[in-house]
Amino acid sequence: MECAILIIQCRDQKGIVAAVSQFLYFHNGNVQEVDQYIDNETGDFFMRAKWELESFAIQKDQIERIFAETVGVKFGMNFSLHFTEPKPRMAIFVSKLSHCLFDILSRYYSGQFEVEIPMVISNHDNLRSVVEAFGIPYYHFPITKENKLEQEQKQLELMKEHGVDFVVLARYMQILSPAFIANYKHQIINIHHSFLPAFVGAKPYHAAHKRGVKIIGATGHYVTEELDAGPIIEQDIARVKHHNTVEELVQIGQDVEKVVLSKAIKYHLAKKVMVMGNKTIIFN
Repeated sequence: MECAILIIQCRDQKGIVAAVSQFLYFHNGNVQEVDQYIDNETGDFFMRAKWELESFAIQKDQIERIFAETVGVKFGMNFSLHFTEPKPRMAIFVSKLSHCLFDILSRYYSGQFEVEIPMVISNHDNLRSVVEAFGIPYYHFPITKENKLEQEQKQLELMKEHGVDFVVLARYMQILSPAFIANYKHQIINIHHSFLPAFVGAKPYHAAHKRGVKIIGATGHYVTEELDAGPIIEQDIARVKHHNTVEELVQIGQDVEKVVLSKAIKYHLAKKVMVMGNKTIIFN
């Protein structure tokens, strides 16, 4: 059943919840989810409401205008309105590592993700057979220092042609240019190990093993121009012991990466992530 999702931010003041609730009740909205948060340091109010459209009295294309006129203006709200249909279109970028890709495709195939995947893009051809087995087109864009910007432009044109809404970097081992990122602000999700910046480089698990760490983890975040410093969506950890080998650390770390990336995608799809500066609010 199609639903509408309203995301609100404004100064905290009396009557906001009552006004939004009255708006939905008056127009026969069957509410599915409501969550709110007050930042006591800034005095800001945040709210997310989801309701069914089947019996809603306002036509889909009129909701934003009527809400703004009857509620939004009164409270000085910044708000966005989203709908669960049509499904968002997600492009996956991948290099050679397959663990995150396999996890995303299996969740997509089993119906856990309400999303369309019109393409997988890679700078290598290694995972083509895996992707095409799921009936998803696979596009190979070899990347060198000389052709990077040209290839990114071709990628952007391809995504625009296919109506891509957001991008997931499933261990895509390339740094995106500022121009690429600007086309999908807060719409590119990345996953990385949580050793940064302590254990940078190509072999973070090896470095962590040498240091005898007791916790490893992963971070899912939106991509910004500052490398691996974008707004964080989800994080998790796993405890390890002194007897774990490097190979075991890699496996444990990759398992955490899969779960964290999956949760970040789910939050993004459900419109439960609100970016405020370089921080995020994650609605329940």
